[in-house]
Amino acid sequence: MSVDGFATALRHRDATAHWLVHADGSRRRLPVERWHGPAEPATAAVVSRCAGPTLDLGCGPGRLTVALTRAGLVTVGVDVSARAVALTRSLGVVSVQADLFDPLPAEGRWRHVVLLDGNIGIGGDPGRLLRRCRELLHADGTVLVELDPPGSGSWQGRVRVVSGRYRGPSFGWARLDTRAVHETAAAAGLAVREVFQADDRWFAELVRR
Repeated sequence: MSVDGFATALRHRDATAHWLVHADGSRRRLPVERWHGPAEPATAAVVSRCAGPTLDLGCGPGRLTVALTRAGLVTVGVDVSARAVALTRSLGVVSVQADLFDPLPAEGRWRHVVLLDGNIGIGGDPGRLLRRCRELLHADGTVLVELDPPGSGSWQGRVRVVSGRYRGPSFGWARLDTRAVHETAAAAGLAVREVFQADDRWFAELVRR
């Protein structure tokens, strides 16, 4: 099972305390308050593109799983973190604790697979992750993925979550922008149907080729 690198950030909501730190020392602040809050307006653009059973990969505390469920969709959140799954279930929606590369319910029958909040980085290899998403999809399904802004390129490497004085374990992570996603998706047997922006965030809708 994958390293639960975000466990501390899921336990403590202090927005100033949690950083994603790269091997070279560069770091990004983790939007922990957003994860623990209600679905923000930008997610409405993702929810509106879902019209059937939806798998929320890396669901965290479950705000998107809740929004999808409230939209009338059969939705299951998936997270490697027991804490994330417990938080999601406490909101009255369905979640399973699993590594998304392990067997999951209803493989090949999901109409939509969602990867938000940087979850394209899960596993440290976006190509492998998108191939896995394709396996989970129904023939006419879509992948909805949040991406970095255009011009950011792609990156793969090792990171850790630093929360105050606590340094979490190192794990593989990645980033992908709206331009690099085309080649990565194609190699995974997917095509980019649309790139769209909501507020100051970027997303893409991918379909099977």
